[in-house]
Amino acid sequence: MEIPFEMLQADTLRRLVEEFVTRDGTDNGDLDHSLDDRVEAVMRQLRRGEAAIDFDPTTESCNIVPARPRQ
Repeated sequence: MEIPFEMLQADTLRRLVEEFVTRDGTDNGDLDHSLDDRVEAVMRQLRRGEAAIDFDPTTESCNIVPARPRQ
C-alpha cells in the first residue's frame, strides 16, 4: 500500500529515510556521501514522484521503492 510522504510528520519521514539509506546492503556507490546528502537525495526523489513509500501490512514494515507509473 502506497503511503503519500506528505502524510508523515517531518521527523517521522526523516527517520524513515535515514533507516532506508543506512540499511545493510544499501549501495552507496563509490563516493562517500554524508547521511544528510543521502537523505536529501531520497527526499528529492519522493518530492519529484520518482520514489514512493510502500507499507506492507503483513510485515508492518515500510520500504522506499521506485514510484509506479501514474496512469
